[in-house]
Amino acid sequence: MYATCPKCGYRRQPEDREPYQQCPACGLYFRKWLKQRFRMRRPSPSPGPAAPGPLRRLRRLALEPAPARSRAAWLGRLALLAMLAFWTWQFARMDHRLLVNGLPEINGSLWHLVNLAFHEAGHLLFRLFGDFMSVLGGSLLQLLIPLAVLMSFLLRQRDPFAASAGLWWLGQSLMDLAPYIHDAPAQRMLLLGGVTGGEAPGYHDWNNLLSRLDWLDTAPGLAYLADSLGLALMLTALTWGGYVLHRQRGRP
Repeated sequence: MYATCPKCGYRRQPEDREPYQQCPACGLYFRKWLKQRFRMRRPSPSPGPAAPGPLRRLRRLALEPAPARSRAAWLGRLALLAMLAFWTWQFARMDHRLLVNGLPEINGSLWHLVNLAFHEAGHLLFRLFGDFMSVLGGSLLQLLIPLAVLMSFLLRQRDPFAASAGLWWLGQSLMDLAPYIHDAPAQRMLLLGGVTGGEAPGYHDWNNLLSRLDWLDTAPGLAYLADSLGLALMLTALTWGGYVLHRQRGRP
């Protein structure tokens, strides 16, 4: 195959008995040598852009909205944001410690009726997990539903403005619980059925919960925390929604 070995330079002689595919001097197999010599190296794939981390991905979902579908849709969302801002101002003026005719002022809002429906459903739903969870389930589901709305719009629908409205609802629902928590020691607030917790022992959710945990004296502090955190979430939601609409305004 080769008259002169490409490896050792030996020139083949007529008396050599080795096969022509092999060098008589060094034993090199020419076919194997050719394969190694001219083997084509596959180019290594160039690394693509690194996948964004979870925090960066969440930031993009929350702060980089898709363009508004139409000018009318954008104006409709602006009107909704203004309405949420008005409600926020109203709720911020309410005192969660004050009862008027046995009821806190926030109970007269439309949103209290919405929250109340999920509150009562929570008692039934969490009854499967025991008596303590059945009592806690009312307040828990009241918060889980707006949280689920927030996550669904943000992660599945990719709609940060609608997600900001879900965050606003979560804050309002938390504020809605503040009077109930504050009333746990005194039990003067009228409950469903027109009775107070003092008139029907075990009927007041938060007196029931905090008494079992021996946390009854923390009720005023917990109520203040719920009211303040709820208002902070509502203001954050308004800022978020306003930023999203600002970003969408200049995009076709």
